[in-house]
Amino acid sequence: MMAAIEESTAIIRSRGGSFDLATIPPDDPKTYEMIQQADTVGVFQIESRAQMATLPRIKPACFYDLVVEVAIIRPGPITGNMVHPYINRRLGREPVRYAHPSLEPILKRTLGVPLFQEQLLRMAMTAASFTGGQAEQLRRAMGFKRSVERMSEIEARLRQGLSKNGIGGDAAEEIVRAIKSFALYGFPESHSASFALLAYASSYLKAHYPAEFLASLLNCQPMGFYSPAVLVKDAQRHGVRVLPVDVNESDRRCTVSDMAGQSAEAVHRPASCVRLGLMYVGDLRAEAVRRIVEERALGGEFRSIGEFARRVRLQKNELDLLAEIGALNSLGEGIHRREALWQVEGAWRPKGPLFEGQDDAQPEPGPLAPMLPFERLEADYRGTGLTVGKHPMHYLRGQMKGMDVLCSREIEAAADGQRVRVAGAVITRQRPGTAKGFCFITLEDETGVSNLILSPQVFQAHRLVVTHETFVLAEGILQNTDGTAAVKTEVLKALSPPELGIESHDFH
Repeated sequence: MMAAIEESTAIIRSRGGSFDLATIPPDDPKTYEMIQQADTVGVFQIESRAQMATLPRIKPACFYDLVVEVAIIRPGPITGNMVHPYINRRLGREPVRYAHPSLEPILKRTLGVPLFQEQLLRMAMTAASFTGGQAEQLRRAMGFKRSVERMSEIEARLRQGLSKNGIGGDAAEEIVRAIKSFALYGFPESHSASFALLAYASSYLKAHYPAEFLASLLNCQPMGFYSPAVLVKDAQRHGVRVLPVDVNESDRRCTVSDMAGQSAEAVHRPASCVRLGLMYVGDLRAEAVRRIVEERALGGEFRSIGEFARRVRLQKNELDLLAEIGALNSLGEGIHRREALWQVEGAWRPKGPLFEGQDDAQPEPGPLAPMLPFERLEADYRGTGLTVGKHPMHYLRGQMKGMDVLCSREIEAAADGQRVRVAGAVITRQRPGTAKGFCFITLEDETGVSNLILSPQVFQAHRLVVTHETFVLAEGILQNTDGTAAVKTEVLKALSPPELGIESHDFH
């Protein structure tokens, strides 16, 4: 993400902007509104399903809220039963309380809930009279190797110190549980603050410079939680126009430009467009990419497929691939993908009866019909791993409406407790160790994303569908509270569109 922010900064400045990480407004309303709505696909750290489920509840409104948000979705706070108490106290559903009055100065800022490593050390020193040396041993036990065994050894000292200070019963158990849980992974506050800075900076870029931010994310892959295909669709829903690979326009990396008809001075950032780079053509060699870019710079734009083939001298499979994804469509009037494939044959093969007499600059149209929309979609995913065209679920929506399947936007507006059906492409699968066997799936359709929760029993009953299918249909009860919607799934079925090779973030 640091590389992506650095690249975003360079792109913005190259387009006349003056963005600088050190001068981002600290309390930007648009940025915090986006964060509170969990509109965080692509940003740093707060883009996961668990973070997205928490953001509308915590509703971060200042930087320290983000520091808490980063720290709270960790195995330590989750196992220590700290997440729900903090959220309930923040929402006013339960009073702020402290396991012991002596802990109030330490925990007041986090509503009586210990979230940071520093708080745990101070709790041990205050409530159990740990010395500085003993606190250092505790810190090391919560350090990089996170030794549960060492934490168990320290537990005896904790209990002894608590007893000496007159703290026992439920209060002692609560303090010990909080400290022990951090052996499973808890953040120092300074670490969380550093992460929160990148979370805020990346959120600010997404809110105010979505095209530049998308181009940077695409250029810095692999990174983050979502595939380039998901990043592109999310950006399109935010008004960013994404243009396909074009041998006359694409550089090696993705680039940003003004939309046609707009002056540089009048450009509104969300209306800017991103041009996919040649790096996204999966089987195109680095040498082939270099030749295309250098030859275009030296000899000007390519005027025909024949001229392109002669000047760049690619392998036949590379020419076919560029034709299939539409990257040669600009090399003549009325060229579509199959016409480009036809002309590639003419440019590659020796002249024979089918192509004899054709002028490379103005070849006669071929006999092949244009690809159908879903054929173009298949070619896009096969060639680049994504599409700048319509989402695959767009082509299934008519069938879905006949089955009373809601889109993700309709799921967000549906009532809590309603039985619903939702379908989409699987973009994440998760079964964290702290979830007691529950599985979480994120689906994407043409309107956004929706979340599924599968109990251990449902997961086992539908294990093959969960782990292998690209498109699924889920039925269950909607849980829609505090701005967070998820379907508690009872039935999961596979949909069967043509295989598109869509990537998902699986069980990481």
